[in-house]
Amino acid sequence: SGARGRVVLTADGTPAGEVGDGNRKDIRDAVEAAKAAASGWAARTPYNRAQILYYLAENLSARRAEFAARLAQTGADGAAEVDAAIARLFTYGALADKWGGTVQETPLRGLTVAMHEPIGVIGIACPDDQPLLGTVTLAAAAIAMGNAVVLIPSEQHPLSATDLYQVLDTSDLPGGVINIVTGARDELAKTLAEHADVDAMWYFGPHAGAAMVERASVHNLKRTWT
Repeated sequence: SGARGRVVLTADGTPAGEVGDGNRKDIRDAVEAAKAAASGWAARTPYNRAQILYYLAENLSARRAEFAARLAQTGADGAAEVDAAIARLFTYGALADKWGGTVQETPLRGLTVAMHEPIGVIGIACPDDQPLLGTVTLAAAAIAMGNAVVLIPSEQHPLSATDLYQVLDTSDLPGGVINIVTGARDELAKTLAEHADVDAMWYFGPHAGAAMVERASVHNLKRTWT
């Protein structure tokens, strides 16, 4: 992220680490990387995307203790959350090649094929609750169907998401498919929602932030889920 940093605190208020304090340029760079990766990722077979999600789950499982310890710093049951995140990756891996569409009969002895296609670049602002599970669930749902992601992790507890980068790098996921920008959730979400190359926004946060995202998304008619 940008030149500035922000200190991340544990549940008892002691410093746990530091992450970048993302800015508009970081979002622009992340969107550019996601857009460059989107078409190639969408062109992968669903089977290949499924295999990469399974690989992500296996690599996260190999580092279960490390991620559990990180999450325990937030006051959570770290082991349970890591296990849930691993299970979620396996679930979306299983669904990646089973959600392609349907074939419908028509009245005049014909067939209509309804295909599910990727949206493109999706901006995601994650919740603070269960920061690893939230990040994994939202990112995996999007990439399973061939989308690229610019993701804002939990503002309070971003370290499990930044640690996840090391898992992504060792799991054959192409560069640019998942881009993580840490910092102030609503400031970054506003920039994402205003960006013309972002095709959809998925926002978790207060009602005021949800309304802001919907207003900012109007100019290029983004799909929004808040």
